[in-house]
Amino acid sequence: MRFLPCFFLLTAAALPAWAGSFDDPFKTDGMAPLKPSPRLAARVDDAPCMNALPASALTALDAVDLALCNHPQTREVWASARVQAALVGVAQAAWLPSIDGSASINRLQFDNGSYNRSAAALTLSWLLYDFGQRSANVENARQLLSAAAATQDATVQSLFLAVLQGYYSAQATRAAVTSANEAERAARESFLAAESRYKVGVGTPADRLQAQTALSQATLNRIRADGDARNALGTLANALGFDAQQRIALADMPALPAELIFQKEVDALIAEAQARRPDLRAAEAQLKAAEASVDLARAQGRPTVSLAAGPSWQNSAGVVTQGGSVGLSLNVPIFTGFDTTYRVRSAAAQADVRAAQRDRIKNQIALDVWKAYQSLTTATQSLKTAADLVASAQQSERVALGRYKAGVGTVLDLLSAQSALASARLQRIQAQLDWNVYRATLAQSMGALDYTLLQPAAEGTR
Repeated sequence: MRFLPCFFLLTAAALPAWAGSFDDPFKTDGMAPLKPSPRLAARVDDAPCMNALPASALTALDAVDLALCNHPQTREVWASARVQAALVGVAQAAWLPSIDGSASINRLQFDNGSYNRSAAALTLSWLLYDFGQRSANVENARQLLSAAAATQDATVQSLFLAVLQGYYSAQATRAAVTSANEAERAARESFLAAESRYKVGVGTPADRLQAQTALSQATLNRIRADGDARNALGTLANALGFDAQQRIALADMPALPAELIFQKEVDALIAEAQARRPDLRAAEAQLKAAEASVDLARAQGRPTVSLAAGPSWQNSAGVVTQGGSVGLSLNVPIFTGFDTTYRVRSAAAQADVRAAQRDRIKNQIALDVWKAYQSLTTATQSLKTAADLVASAQQSERVALGRYKAGVGTVLDLLSAQSALASARLQRIQAQLDWNVYRATLAQSMGALDYTLLQPAAEGTR
C-alpha cells in the first residue's frame, strides 16, 4: 500500500491557502488595536511621536504627546492587547489539523547475536466535530480582545486627563507665584509708605510694625508659592516620563473663550456617555466572553469526532516494512466526576459577576457625568464672579493706598485691601484651574477626551 502520497494530498487539502505565512497566518496583528499615540488620540495635525521636550515652551498638546508616546502605562496596555490578539490565534489554531512526527532506533541484544531496529511515523490528527467547543473558545477570545482594546482606550483617556490635570496645576502654581510677587510688591510699597510717614512724624510706630509684618507674611507666601510651583513641575515631568528634576518651561495659557455655553442637557450627556465610554464597552465585552465560557464549559462535556492518519516505516534486522493508517475516532465522556457540571456552574456564576460589574459601571457613568457637569457649571459661573472680584479688589486697593499716602486713611484699611486683593487673585487662579480641569473631566467621563478638546475651534463648547 502506497499510503504516503495519499497522506500528503490529505494534508495539503486540510491546510488553507493563507497558511503559507507562518509568522501570522491568522492575521492577529491586524486584530490588535493601534499603539497609543497622538494619532490614536485624534491629534488634528497628526504629529509624530515626541521622545524629548520641545525646544520651545511646553504646551498642553506637547504634554499629552509626550505622555502618550513615552509613559510606561501606554506600553503596558498595548502589550496586553497584543497578548489577547495572539490568544485569538491560539483559539483559531484548534480548527486546523496537527502533524506529529516520531522516530526511534534500538539495538537489540540476544545470546546468538544482535541487530538494529529503527522506525519512523508521521501522524495527522484533526478534530472534525466537537459540539461547539472551538466556536465558543474563539468567541471568548475575540470578546476578551474587544475588552482589551476598550481598556486601552479607557487607559489612554485616563492618562490624557491626568496629564492635563498636572499641566494645568503647574500653570496654576506658576500664576500663584506671579500673584505672590505682586502681593509682596504691594506690601513693600505699603511698608515704604508707612516708614516714610513715620520718619516725617505723621505716622505711628504701630503702623510701621504692622506694615513690616504684612511684608514679611507676603514674602513668606511668595517663598511657599515658589516651592509649590517647583513641586508641580516635578510632578508634571514625572507624568511625562521624565525625571522629576527635568527642567520644563511652560507656554503661556491661551485666553479662555468669551462664551461658555453648554449645548446639551445633562440627560443627553449621560446617554451619550453610556454609548461611548470605553470602560463600559470593555465590561460588555467581558460579559459576552463570560457567556461564551458557559457555552465552552457545556461543550466540553459532549462527544468529539477526530480523524487520525499517517504513514509508518520500520527497519528490523534489514527487513523493511512500510504501512499506514487512517481512521475516525469518537470520544464520548460518560462520567467525569461531575467536572462538567461544576465547570458550567462556575462559568455561569462568572457571567453573573460580569453582568453585575457592567451594571455597576453603567450607574457610575451617570454619576461621573452628573458630577463633572455640575462642577463645570459651577466653575463657569465662578470665572466671571472671580474676575469681577479681582477688578473690585484692585480698585479698592488703589483707593486705600491713595488715601493712606494722603494721610486720610489708616494702615489697617490699606493692609485689609491688599489682603483682599491677594485672596481675589488666588480665587481667580483657582477658578481658571477648575474650569480647565472640569472641562477635561466632563469629556473623559463621556468617553470623548481627545486632542479636539485642546483645539481653538473647540474652546467655545464642550
